[in-house]
Amino acid sequence: MADSHHQVWQRAVVVTVEEIATGFRRIVLRPELPRPTRPGEHVDVRVLVDGAPVVRSYSVVDAAADGSELALSVFRAPASRGGSVFMHSIGAGQALEITQPLQNFPLRIGAPSYVLLAGGIGITAVAGMAALLRRLGADYRLVYAGRSRPAMAYLEELAALHGDRLQAHVDDEGGALDVDALVAGVPESAELYMCGPIRLMDAVRRAWAERGLDRTGLRYETFGNSGWFEAEPFLVRIPRLGVEAVVGSDESMLEALEREGVDMMSDCRKGECGLCQVKVLDRAARIDHRDVFYSDRQKEPGTAMCCCVSRAVPAAPATTSDERPSAVLTIDVP
Repeated sequence: MADSHHQVWQRAVVVTVEEIATGFRRIVLRPELPRPTRPGEHVDVRVLVDGAPVVRSYSVVDAAADGSELALSVFRAPASRGGSVFMHSIGAGQALEITQPLQNFPLRIGAPSYVLLAGGIGITAVAGMAALLRRLGADYRLVYAGRSRPAMAYLEELAALHGDRLQAHVDDEGGALDVDALVAGVPESAELYMCGPIRLMDAVRRAWAERGLDRTGLRYETFGNSGWFEAEPFLVRIPRLGVEAVVGSDESMLEALEREGVDMMSDCRKGECGLCQVKVLDRAARIDHRDVFYSDRQKEPGTAMCCCVSRAVPAAPATTSDERPSAVLTIDVP
């Protein structure tokens, strides 16, 4: 990935590492070029996956006022593409390469009221927003949904800080989030900021549109790592370039094509910006759209996809033991 013009890479030393919830690790870093951070910002980190450096993005959960220390929280995902495994292997004193904080998810100050929605690891992107809105005396609600309390990072701290402004929805306690009810209760003048799995994002966007609320009042960021189907290997072909590659279950199509030497355009690598979209010429597969760039109407024909997060899945269960993937995509790139 070509570095964007606004990215400043720097060395950062790991200060502390601690487990804060099931599968969650809080990592405090001391960057060599500190600057104050704003809510919604993230850093890109160069991690090693199978010995090769790749870039992953992590939200800044909180930071010192001058930016001299900043904290990331990383969930070790079962279907990780390798980044979270690396981040869970590091220890105090180790040095990493990170960018200065980058802003793709800005909080607009001055709205009449706010709803902040976090699904699972999405709390890392909105916790700082909630803290700022509290300090400003704004009218806000923090909605936090997770599978179980032990798996919900920062839950106790958030409850102590925000009191009854925090609404926790815990699946295994029968308190799963009702998206339609949530959106129905959002004041028309409010802004909703959300971060979490693709399915949650899609459900909220759909309910928001059905209610006819102002589209500019809905802001979101996603980690682009949760689809409708399990990640399986699939075959991608680019006839014009004579390229054929197997996309492993632990890598993205973008990464596989880059590995084959294809010059790809990309930026966010989270299914948000659309820069990496490719044209689907033919497919013996279903497309598992994991992006938030396309609307439902744009996804439906299956003629284009964001290759940084979206995948191909078999159209039907495999009937042979052939080791070659049964899901095949034929594409073209810009």
